[in-house]
Amino acid sequence: MAIAVEYNDVENKLLILYLINTMDLPMSSSQITDFVIQKELMHQFVLEKNLADMVERGFLDTTHEDTQDESITKYALTDEGLTNLELLETQIPRPVRNIITQYVDENRGKIKKGFEKTAHYFPNADNDEYIVKCGVYDDKRSAAMLMEISVPVITREQAKQITANWNANYNTLYQRILSVLIEN
Repeated sequence: MAIAVEYNDVENKLLILYLINTMDLPMSSSQITDFVIQKELMHQFVLEKNLADMVERGFLDTTHEDTQDESITKYALTDEGLTNLELLETQIPRPVRNIITQYVDENRGKIKKGFEKTAHYFPNADNDEYIVKCGVYDDKRSAAMLMEISVPVITREQAKQITANWNANYNTLYQRILSVLIEN
């Protein structure tokens, strides 16, 4: 069921925050776009403008994942974004909240599949370095974390190389790191 309603910027931002919060996972712009376009809740240009504005205002954090083919930006709520959502959540019409909840119930598994392994990098706010976070999760145990490591690097190119290597070889790397850690 599509709802063709024009919302103002505040309502659009609340809708995005509610979607990401309900999904309880960072979401890529293409995942968010697929939802708002499919449900006819927002135009893509409006979505992109609101995502950029919410990052700038500190409501959303971004992480970058480089695959062999592309760089993917994922969005997650900050504490400030969650606080604002909690204060204004009732401003989102119940039918729209129901549509979001139904979408999340139907698509969380598909989106979560991308989280069996992760590799993201982001600028370190304290200096000119980057932090690379790599992880492996057990999807059979509700995405329980098996391993997560954070590595500071000096350049963006190093961060991209580490994320690409982790994405291509995470199974082997996980096994090697684990065997080194459990050696006597």
